[in-house]
Amino acid sequence: MNQAEVLIDKIKDGFMVECVDDMNEEYLRALKQTLTIVGDTELLSVPPLLTVYNQAPNLNYKITALAVIQDEIGHAHIAYRLLEELSEDVEALLYERPAHRWKNPYAFDFKLDNWIQLGVFNGLFDRAGYTLLGDAYENTSYGPWKRALVKVDKEELFHLRNGEIIMRAGMKNPDTAKQVQEAVDWMFLMGLEFFGVADNLKSRSAQLDYKLKGKSNDQLRQKWLSTAVPFCESIGVKVPAHYDEEQRKYVIDVPFPCKFNVENKKWLTDQPDTWEGVIERFKKRGPQNVEFVERIQKGALELEELRAMEAG
Repeated sequence: MNQAEVLIDKIKDGFMVECVDDMNEEYLRALKQTLTIVGDTELLSVPPLLTVYNQAPNLNYKITALAVIQDEIGHAHIAYRLLEELSEDVEALLYERPAHRWKNPYAFDFKLDNWIQLGVFNGLFDRAGYTLLGDAYENTSYGPWKRALVKVDKEELFHLRNGEIIMRAGMKNPDTAKQVQEAVDWMFLMGLEFFGVADNLKSRSAQLDYKLKGKSNDQLRQKWLSTAVPFCESIGVKVPAHYDEEQRKYVIDVPFPCKFNVENKKWLTDQPDTWEGVIERFKKRGPQNVEFVERIQKGALELEELRAMEAG
């Protein structure tokens, strides 16, 4: 047996990886990739939320939105701190990376247009985060991350419940009900994209082999659908998916993936796409990608400029 097979067998038997000495190169690489995606996703969820939190209809909603934002920064800190312990240069990762190299979901490259969209963001995208990180919490073989996710898991549940409260309240008024439906129309399929390419197209299996996560992309997508669809239906929001009794799974009612009109934030459901096309769209990044990353990096860059002036 080679080194990888020995480690995989140990992990299957319940071995928890605690430090770099317990890993091989493949495990370390997959772990770093995973934690970078998690850290970037948590941190880059903040700028879109900040675009509308001032529109909160009352002080309680505003305080809750700020609590969510504070949680997301804390979750990012956990991922980056773990990367630092794995000898990654987190300062460079945060403040020297160009915007297009960040690993956050494409959905986070768009500003929100109204308060209701913040609720749908929490209700759908934080539900995706809860699904993904809940799976990691239950299954990950990396001990330090598993312990850190105890806190994260509970807070992600709070975020998605906040989204449900805003969406449910929004459906009680015709004007805001229209905003809920319009937000779901573009955010629902983006929520499905969070989980990555279809299983039959996925080339790397290290995350599953080494139990960094427990379920495959399509299994996690089904898990998300199993709570997102019933919730939306329960409040009267239409979604392009339903449960198929014969197949015993959720079925998407439009081509998935399909083309997306970036300017109008509309899915072109008459134009099927391929996952290769989706990845190409992801690589081009969304309209606020540069603006949002600059917002994260601004303070550090200004401090560097100030130090340079003082040194000069």
